[in-house]
Amino acid sequence: MFGNAPRALWQRWAEPDELNRIALACRALLVQDDRRRILFETGIGSFFAPELRERYGVQQQEHVLLNSLGAVGLSHADIDVVVLSHLHFDHAGGLLASYEQDADPQLLFPNARYVVSRRAWERCCEPHPRDRASFIPGLPRLLETSGRLEIVDGERSATLGEAYPLHFSEGHTPGLMLSEIPSDDGPIVFGSDLIPGTPWVHVPITMGYDRYPEKLIDEKRQLLEDLIARRGRLFFTHDGDTAMARVSLDERKRFVASEQTPDVVALDL
Repeated sequence: MFGNAPRALWQRWAEPDELNRIALACRALLVQDDRRRILFETGIGSFFAPELRERYGVQQQEHVLLNSLGAVGLSHADIDVVVLSHLHFDHAGGLLASYEQDADPQLLFPNARYVVSRRAWERCCEPHPRDRASFIPGLPRLLETSGRLEIVDGERSATLGEAYPLHFSEGHTPGLMLSEIPSDDGPIVFGSDLIPGTPWVHVPITMGYDRYPEKLIDEKRQLLEDLIARRGRLFFTHDGDTAMARVSLDERKRFVASEQTPDVVALDL
């Protein structure tokens, strides 16, 4: 998770267990505008068979996203749009119903349009051997046959509309799509795997999963500079302690996560 950073450094941010694992979230973001309920990513869900759940250290057996929606009086059928930064299983697994032995995978969110970038879609359909295991077999077919898939080519989605600008990154995976949510208190960018949590706001820190770490660093710096200029915030998908933070500079002119928010609940945009 921390690329070439030595353990002596990264364990200050994330204490590993006896198997050298660290605690990570797979956080999604629900936005309700005047017309729609928009879900940004779906987390890992509970589609894994038991042996795979154990291999990856998934702690919850239940579909946490569905429980979270239920806690605010919603079901997956109430979602109008699902935006996917990319289709790695820890970001898109929640699209599927919970695992049942001998049952075919079932796609959730029957009334939603699914939004993904063309480059991310193509990567999922024809993965590289290096990241083939990060994709869910059969998911592209389910999305395509739903008839509700939008593959995005430009900086706006026809489904989302002009109010939601899109940023793109190639350093982690082709076509990583970062959604920007408008707010009266500055824009909020869903950081996905470009900046998955507060430690990765520090520019040199990348992941071993990143295909082009140097390119990712350049992309990250550009986004962070833009967010500072517009007093923006980042929403973190993998940070177990912090859901959102402002981007600022410290006394040494390094990017840092300030005004950290543990949970984002009923935030008025």
